[in-house]
Amino acid sequence: MSATPKIEPIGAKVPEPRQNDPDTLARQIVEKLTYSICKHPEQARKYDWLRAVTLVVRDRIIDHWFPSTDRVRDSGDKRVYYLSMEFLIGRMLRDAINNLQLTGPIREALKRYNVELDMVELLEPDAALGNGGLGRLAACFMESMASTGVPGVGYGIRYVHGFFRQEIAEGAQVELPETWLVHGNPWEFERRDSSYEIGFGGKVLTQQEPGKPPRHVWRPAERVLAVAFDTPIVGWRGSQVNTLRLWSAQAVDPILLDAFNSGDHIGALVESNKAEAITRVLYPADSHQAGQELRLRQEYFFSAASLQDIIRRHLGENDSLDNLADKVAIQLNDTHPAVSVAELMRLLVDVHGYEWAKAWEITRATFGYTNHTLLPEALEHWPINLFERLLPRQMQIIYQINADVIREASQTGFDGAQISAISLIDEGNGRRVRMGQLAFVGSHAVNGVSALHTELMKETVFRNLHELYPERIQNKTNGVTPRRWLMECNPGLTGLLTEAIGPGFLDDIEKLRDADGLADDAAFREKFAAVKRANKGRLADLISDRLAITIDPGAIFDIQVKRIHEYKRQFLNIIEAIALYNQIRAHPEKDWTPRVKIFAGKAAPSYVQAKEIIHLANDVARVVNSDPSVRDLLKIVFIPNYNVSLAEIIMPAADLSEQISTAGLEASGTGNMKFALNGALTIGTLDGANVEMLEHLGEDNIFIFGLTADEVAQRRREAHSGRSIIDETPLLREALDAISAGVFAPESPARYHSLVSNLYNNDWWMICADFEAYWNTQRELDGLFLTQDAWQSKAVHNTARMGWFSSDRSIREYAKDIWQAGPGKVR
Repeated sequence: MSATPKIEPIGAKVPEPRQNDPDTLARQIVEKLTYSICKHPEQARKYDWLRAVTLVVRDRIIDHWFPSTDRVRDSGDKRVYYLSMEFLIGRMLRDAINNLQLTGPIREALKRYNVELDMVELLEPDAALGNGGLGRLAACFMESMASTGVPGVGYGIRYVHGFFRQEIAEGAQVELPETWLVHGNPWEFERRDSSYEIGFGGKVLTQQEPGKPPRHVWRPAERVLAVAFDTPIVGWRGSQVNTLRLWSAQAVDPILLDAFNSGDHIGALVESNKAEAITRVLYPADSHQAGQELRLRQEYFFSAASLQDIIRRHLGENDSLDNLADKVAIQLNDTHPAVSVAELMRLLVDVHGYEWAKAWEITRATFGYTNHTLLPEALEHWPINLFERLLPRQMQIIYQINADVIREASQTGFDGAQISAISLIDEGNGRRVRMGQLAFVGSHAVNGVSALHTELMKETVFRNLHELYPERIQNKTNGVTPRRWLMECNPGLTGLLTEAIGPGFLDDIEKLRDADGLADDAAFREKFAAVKRANKGRLADLISDRLAITIDPGAIFDIQVKRIHEYKRQFLNIIEAIALYNQIRAHPEKDWTPRVKIFAGKAAPSYVQAKEIIHLANDVARVVNSDPSVRDLLKIVFIPNYNVSLAEIIMPAADLSEQISTAGLEASGTGNMKFALNGALTIGTLDGANVEMLEHLGEDNIFIFGLTADEVAQRRREAHSGRSIIDETPLLREALDAISAGVFAPESPARYHSLVSNLYNNDWWMICADFEAYWNTQRELDGLFLTQDAWQSKAVHNTARMGWFSSDRSIREYAKDIWQAGPGKVR
């Protein structure tokens, strides 16, 4: 009998690196077409070329992925685990090719078959794993962790349909399912060996042994299976590849055979459908009990699966969980994964036998919490009866944590009102669990995402908790990855900057500052303007193709793209557009600056007012764009289904970035950073990261208007309404009168009465209060745009001074101050 062959351990022999010359790449792309897709090059369709190129690039990513994983395991370095409900990663092919420095060779390889790389890249669907800034920030952070050498794993949900695909029908938003996974996802790898049972409901038993404290055992009534799917996240120049692990929900028993064989073919699949519903849709509407339950199931499902995975990995490399916080940092991206605090306590106490006090010490040292909002409704809270029915043991743990916190506060001298404010249980609102408070008390560090937001956290939503734990809150201003949001989406500007200041900024984005002096160079400004004009032409072509609207690239491209919400004040922008429309018609003799107002963004399906704002924008566009008296001096465009790929075309084309939220309500913003990095000027309130952008850009290069956060708070205390302002401001009154009279919706004249009446009676979002300042600042910008040298000079300053707002800088700060991980860790 022959001897069993010796199997070398993984990593013992590193394969020879693949060659990246065009000849080799061309040959391997055809090999993938032939043997993986079963197509001859002559028969291959566009999507076949996409799959073949993806597989060739993926092979090279794996060459970097294994060594990265081995390096972290062998070093014993601390890992960062980033828990987020969203990862808005967008298309991955261009990102991977760019970070692996393969753009030129692959472009050349494809040309040999008369295939254009740009065409191939555009065929890739956007991964429907997020909705807005929260998810895009998580994606930027994952890429920056890999680029800066921080060992990290992202954990989230593998949504089958994501948020929704937005279409506009007769001006109104229509929600349709996303189908991004219908043809599979070549970037992901299913890990069936990393599957965990997740429980819901049931009961808690207490077991008592003589001389020992009681032990609690949770017996769930329902179990589902969490199955891992891994996606590689490539850092700059391929130096490190981290992992995004997404969980898919499956039934433990996919079909109830007894029911099926008895003829109940639908009922036999009930358990399977119930499990799979967990990972079907991002943010199911929670305006009803069933939606609330599904949301809570989602949040517990991915949190519990992630914690089991983290503990399994840790115990595979360490003798116990005593040193968990020394080897593991878990960051909660907003309140969605806050239930992780209670779940880790359950695992430590009930499963691994730790005393309560020791388990709490480990838990708090392990978690960090990033808060993203000051809006009370966005700081999640769940009805006690729902939470207790679905997660009975975790509810017991929350009560026990709450008792400890309240005792600590009482001993510190807190009064009844303060204790009520910090309690994890809201007793005055139908008894609800406050997830923001749970995340706060269960973390050793709590951070805001801009300087203003962090200070407002201390003064508002977490004022009493900050008083109890005064060292816990710190600031970590958001950033964006310059690889995607400059190098990839704006190659023309990247090439111009490389030619002018050298390639150093590609590895250290803060070296963009070397371009600041070029704002006074007429020749550079001319080239800078030419790049912008080309980007505007590309966006104009997209709008023409999709919407059959012709726009002039010579006009100001005035752009507001983001989630539709009342506090973001798209309504203010539309009202100003109506006022401008009225003035252009009333004064045709004036030298008006041509302007195109571009909107994009989705409204949550149950958010009625936000959906009305979308409808109004489209109704106003229909009227204005078809009015010959405007002479194309004003166009209004709403582009449906805003996503990362659309943003990559919009951001480089913008002349003017609208960041006009009600002051004190935008935590940070990252769209403001992407626009400015690509040479757009900002019109905005003193809100979120606009405050720090003002400091870095200089007051001459950003256009701030309106009330401050303190002034907004004061007006609200005074029960401010808009009636007197409307009466005293003819431009505003005429615009609102036109909306109320049905000028823009003659088929339904009362459609927008509630939007307008809210301004008269309340003006909670300070639309009336800020209108005149907004109008005047817009007219100032009209005049500036006519002086192109001055405008382009400011645009150059914007690009050159935005290097600080990189997610690389953000991640280095997290790694040093919160995680103590990565190259900058404190030893």
